Amino acid sequence: MPSLYEVVGNVPIMGPAWNADIERCWTWKDELPRKRRAFYAKYFRGRGTLISREMLPCFLALHNAPASPAAFEDFYEAGRISHTARAIWEALAKHGPLAVLELRHACGLAGKRGNIRFKKAAEELQRKLIVVHSGTKQETAAWPSGKYELTCRAFPKEAARARSISKEIARTRIAAKYLESRPEKSAGELARTFGWHREEAQEAIRR
Repeated sequence: MPSLYEVVGNVPIMGPAWNADIERCWTWKDELPRKRRAFYAKYFRGRGTLISREMLPCFLALHNAPASPAAFEDFYEAGRISHTARAIWEALAKHGPLAVLELRHACGLAGKRGNIRFKKAAEELQRKLIVVHSGTKQETAAWPSGKYELTCRAFPKEAARARSISKEIARTRIAAKYLESRPEKSAGELARTFGWHREEAQEAIRR
């Protein structure tokens, strides 16, 4: 996938660990979703991913993402989220955007073990596009903590629009956008990139 750092810094992704360019990217990942300019979460294979508001409904449609903050019970009973992920979702639905330590406290996830459970569940919710990063908060003397918000509340129009998009149409639009900059990619490579079945990728290219 395209790397924002490579574009901004004009250097390979394995370049310097920290410089002015990556500091700009680090700021954008917090500020863009806070200002509702773009979605950001550890989505693509668990790595930090920015998704435009234009394309967000298609990704939400692929995951049957919730359109309501109160849907955590339905998702849990259907086996779509873990118990800890449900607790995080419910806390956000009740309290609104929360920073990491606030959210862990609200869910009773104190201590080292609690932190491990929190990180795993938070990534689970991000990879399902249920939560989004939404700015930061200075909770300790160290780095500011990231804040989480429910995607359907942060981007309500996009969440609502996703309900009218079929998975087939969503894959077609995502494939078209991806192939704009990588027209040489095959259906097999497209399938491996997004975790689709090969037949789904072939159909997305043909449409």
